[in-house]
Amino acid sequence: MDWLGIGVLVIGVAFFALVILLIKPLTKLSGILSSLQTTTDKLPQTVEDVSTQTKEVLTTGNDTLNQLNDQIRQLSPVLHIIGDAGNATRKLSSSIVGATDDIKATTAEGRSLTKGQNLEGLYGVLTLGYYIFQKSRTR
Repeated sequence: MDWLGIGVLVIGVAFFALVILLIKPLTKLSGILSSLQTTTDKLPQTVEDVSTQTKEVLTTGNDTLNQLNDQIRQLSPVLHIIGDAGNATRKLSSSIVGATDDIKATTAEGRSLTKGQNLEGLYGVLTLGYYIFQKSRTR
């Protein structure tokens, strides 16, 4: 029985020494856990603030997009008019080019003359003028 008492006493002293060694780290752990508690207590309010600001930003973005859509809807007829004018101009220039090509094809002398003298541009302008003159005379 004496040996049992001595063994229990040795185990008690070992636990006492272990407790003394662990006091400082356990105190630091306690401080860390209390500061963590302070941080986590503020977390719901912080998350709510962030979500509120995010909601405001998304609402503002949606409003801006709606205004932009309205302005584009208002500009749409103008853009269609510009597109129609471009198509009309393209058709006119195509018909002028066609008429110029027809006149060039029927005039064999003009072709050889313009090629020899590098007067293709001048010939095109003269042909365009002639075509416009003929069109204005027929009206």
